[in-house]
Order: sequence, then C-alpha cells, then structure tokens
Amino acid sequence: MKYLFKKFEGTNIRLERRITITRTKSIGFPTKFSEENNIKSYKYAVLFFDDSIKAIGIQFTNSEEEKNKFSIIKSNKYGASIIAQSFFKSKNIDLEKYHGRYEWKLVDQEGVGKLFVIELNNPKLDKNN
Repeated sequence: MKYLFKKFEGTNIRLERRITITRTKSIGFPTKFSEENNIKSYKYAVLFFDDSIKAIGIQFTNSEEEKNKFSIIKSNKYGASIIAQSFFKSKNIDLEKYHGRYEWKLVDQEGVGKLFVIELNNPKLDKNN
C-alpha cells in the first residue's frame, strides 16, 4: 500500500476560533481565527462598543485615514492581537470580570460595514479564567 503522508506542522499553534480578551488589556485573535478570517491581510482594527448590552464590535481595515485605529500585532505562531488599553479604560470594562474566550458573530452594521461582535454579558466559555 502506498501512503501519502504529509508532515504535521501545527505543534504549539492555537486552533481556537474564539476571540480572547486578556487581563493584560489585549484582544487576541488566535491562529485559527486569524487564518479563517484573513487577519494578516489587515494592518488595523477599529473598535465599537454597545454600552446597553456590553458588546464589542471589531472591524479590520487597512485605512491609514482612520484616526481611531489599533495596530494589529501579528505572530506566525499565535495569530494576532491588539493592545486596547485606552478602549478598556475609557469604557470602564473590568478585565478581571470579563477576560476570557468569547464566541463571535458577524454583523453587518448599517453605515459601518462588517463587524465581528462579542457580547461580554454572555457567560464566558472557559470557566477556568
């Protein structure tokens, strides 16, 4: 029998699709999420917030003209992330309470476009954090 083996090269790669909020004031986009949504093709993320339901909207862009953008930090091993200290502080988001992994949904916001949305009031998916 002839085999067509291909070497597995995914050790230490996060196969997570959920968006992560960290205690260190970052929003993480794990490798699987980044690959599936082509995050490496973008330079920036723009954040939106719905205070009434505590939802964060994330829009990825390459627009240099956007004033309120966060640079995307990319890693071949861990996906991508943004440091959003000013966002969390200005919105009074308690990271001790809200850090963790969140399922996301894609929403087409009128006048804005496509947003990846996470709702902070939903139960966290990883109970260990």
